[in-house]
Amino acid sequence: MSLSVRLMEIPKVMLITPKCHVDGRGHFVETWSKRAFSSVGIDADFVQDNQSLSTFAGTLRGLHFQRPPFEQAKLVRVIRGSIFDVAVDLRPGSTSFGRWCGATMTSEKHEEMFVPRGFAHGFLTLEPNTIVAYKVDAPYSPQHEGGIRWDDPSLGISWPEVADQFSISPKDLELPLLTALER
Repeated sequence: MSLSVRLMEIPKVMLITPKCHVDGRGHFVETWSKRAFSSVGIDADFVQDNQSLSTFAGTLRGLHFQRPPFEQAKLVRVIRGSIFDVAVDLRPGSTSFGRWCGATMTSEKHEEMFVPRGFAHGFLTLEPNTIVAYKVDAPYSPQHEGGIRWDDPSLGISWPEVADQFSISPKDLELPLLTALER
């Protein structure tokens, strides 16, 4: 498996582009290989795959995380459409605590974002009928779920403009600001 890796502004967050093999029938992409990903420093033992469909452009999901001991590393990819994907560092004592990094990802380019444990994660769909899939390395635990507001002014996330109005779940609209998180 051949990978192109772009290190993001926050250490350990990576944008990975696997090699796409194209021929007259279409294409083939190997999206996960424990050996290949280990060679670039990703040793997650993924235990669950998740997938979401967002009907509208401008659907914002996040910023979500799991508290210890159910923290999750994620490997996020777009199956159809495109997103702006964001990771926010919530690791206690980290020099980049409260900073974010993000990237536009498309189904055509096959990018994957690795979000380590200790980060909040969210994305904004840029096209209608976008499908996002992601692997996690720990099971979901409702009692350990958490989140922070997508529009927290202390984060200053530069979400892209979309033609449609943002579509956000009532639950995500109620998330606290970063300063309200228990540490």
